[in-house]
Amino acid sequence: MIQEKEQNKEMTAQESLNLIGEMLNNSRRSILRNSAKYFILWGALLVVWATAIYALWSGTGNPAWNWLWFAMPAVGYPLAAYLSKRDVALPENMISKHVGGIWIAYGIYTIALVLVGMATMAMPIPFLIVVVLGFAECISGVLLKNWPIMVAGFVLGVGGALAIALLDSPMHMLVFTFGGVVLVLTGLILKYQYK
Repeated sequence: MIQEKEQNKEMTAQESLNLIGEMLNNSRRSILRNSAKYFILWGALLVVWATAIYALWSGTGNPAWNWLWFAMPAVGYPLAAYLSKRDVALPENMISKHVGGIWIAYGIYTIALVLVGMATMAMPIPFLIVVVLGFAECISGVLLKNWPIMVAGFVLGVGGALAIALLDSPMHMLVFTFGGVVLVLTGLILKYQYK
């Protein structure tokens, strides 16, 4: 009789899978809800930085203004840290670790591509950055099962690469301005979807 009660208390395999699936879906929704503000933050910074560098480069004819890109993280990371202090702490899980890993990999790849591009001048650096940025966003959308993020990443990566291939150097900065707008719109869509 006691053994029968213990068996009834145990979850079936299907119940366990349903519980795990529900927990992962809740985690995905929480990540998407919290991600909205970071898409908006980094998108807005990208718009400001790219537009300023475009104006300075076009106005002076000097591409050295591109060094200002290194100041963007100096502004963005403290702002992101401030925003994260206001977040409700989410338990870390497989999905959050993978999304974080994607963006860490993006940062490492971008720095490596910029350094290789500067050393070899083999490919336009903005082309490489916009392709990797779009890819990182698209893969994040796939992992989070969110079509707006996937589509925005594809538009940014493929559309941005095409635009950079067709435009002259200072105009490349306007592609990044467009990329920032795409990130802001993605954040606004997420904010609306996950109120």
